[in-house]
Amino acid sequence: MIFGRVKPLDAILATAEKKSLHRTLGWFQLMLFGIGCVIGTGIFVLTAAGAQKAGPGLMLAFAIAGAVCIIAALCYAEIASMIPVAGSAYTYSYASVGELLAWTVGWALIMEYAIAAAAVSVGWSGYFSGTFLNEILGVQLPAWLAAGPLVLGGAPGGLINLPALIIALLVTGLLIVGTSESAKVNAVLVLIKVTALTAFIALTFTSPDFDASHFNPFLPAGVFGGFGSGLGAVGAAATIFFAYVGFDAVSTAAEETKNPQRNVPIGLVGSLLFCTVFYILVAAGAIGTIGGQPIMGPNGVPFPTGSEELARQCATYAADQLPLVCSNEALAHVLRQIGWSGIGNLLGIAAFLALPSVILVLIYGQTRIFFVMARDGLLPESLSRVHPKFKTPHIVTMLTGGAVALGAAFFPVGKLADISNAGTLYAFMMVAVALLVLRRRDPARKRAFRVPGAWLIAPLTIAGCVFLFLNLPYEAMLFLPGWGLLGIVIYFAYSRSRSHLGRGIVEVVDDVAGGETMVPIEPPPA
Repeated sequence: MIFGRVKPLDAILATAEKKSLHRTLGWFQLMLFGIGCVIGTGIFVLTAAGAQKAGPGLMLAFAIAGAVCIIAALCYAEIASMIPVAGSAYTYSYASVGELLAWTVGWALIMEYAIAAAAVSVGWSGYFSGTFLNEILGVQLPAWLAAGPLVLGGAPGGLINLPALIIALLVTGLLIVGTSESAKVNAVLVLIKVTALTAFIALTFTSPDFDASHFNPFLPAGVFGGFGSGLGAVGAAATIFFAYVGFDAVSTAAEETKNPQRNVPIGLVGSLLFCTVFYILVAAGAIGTIGGQPIMGPNGVPFPTGSEELARQCATYAADQLPLVCSNEALAHVLRQIGWSGIGNLLGIAAFLALPSVILVLIYGQTRIFFVMARDGLLPESLSRVHPKFKTPHIVTMLTGGAVALGAAFFPVGKLADISNAGTLYAFMMVAVALLVLRRRDPARKRAFRVPGAWLIAPLTIAGCVFLFLNLPYEAMLFLPGWGLLGIVIYFAYSRSRSHLGRGIVEVVDDVAGGETMVPIEPPPA
């Protein structure tokens, strides 16, 4: 049976059970951790793209995306507390719904992480070119080096986004050499981001430019722009879902949490609620001061984000009159427009400093999913080869970095984020499916945290993910099945016959000793 290969949970847990992590985290530490993981990329990068889809309804979009994330986070938390090992949704699926579906999840995650890293690279490029080069150094990058081609939604005269290409390659090189993010450095970056956004909220809400009329009409494209349109508040929610990705890192901390049944949901829901309110206030400040109405096409419908038509319209505005929806560094641009250029530049520098660490985490995550799948035999095992000097999976890191750099060089941030979200939503949906399967198949298994009302929360997560997926633009929706079809061909042509599980072997890695133990099991049905 093609769905018959389910990896034994006992084998997956063998390594994790060799050592017990000390439970030290309370709900407040979890909340701070969650806020640090979530706040950053999306709010700095996607505010303009979200406003073009929903106008002032961007505020409602943040609430919709946050609600879906909260219920998905609870599903993640239970399985992470039950299977506290590497591989994320791929591993969870392998232990519940079997190898084929786990392959599709891993294949989607590979795409998600790589394209998300490309999107953040493009977002960083906007702050680098606008704040660092133009505002601080007084250097104007030639149009052909500052954006991708117009036909791909870049900018008139654009050919390649050189800064985005370079930052992706630099981060890739850093990962090959080997790096570990210091907790202190990460804490400083979190402090910079939160301080910058708090200052933004304070300055915009107290500005004389703040005008309630800027919120009218509140929903120029409606709540629901139509399936496949990517428009309206729900369409914007599907795009800015990207702004919440990172909360799953909190769910993996369940094993180290005191009283996880109480503290995990408080930490998860609390951090997501805080970020949602924070995001809504930032959006309100931006829209209330300079407006956030979308640029409409001749049919009264907003031009699609990342489209040639929108890029042409934005090119007609002078730099000091640029609408919010056209800015590549939206928040810094808002502060400059209302007379706070110095603070706007500081905010741009905050993004300039913080975003490369996000690119690093995303490329790292992608290479580790690749690495785990190669270690399982589903991809060529040469990809899991470790560099003799740097002790990093250099081959897969170079492949990933090259793909990220190419995507960042030629495509706009909105399109990249939408495609990335398609993979994210599929992975989150499969985590909810895995939760239901494991509740039925292995109800007695120890769970540090159990989702209350799981038979309601998990179906709601599935429905929420499907609903947001159907509100992505058609191109992003079609990319996922197209990518998935390629993955299915690779699975049946190569992976299925070489799978360790299919050959009756489960590989368990000893994280402490750095060695490997090959554990034979009864081969599953063909």
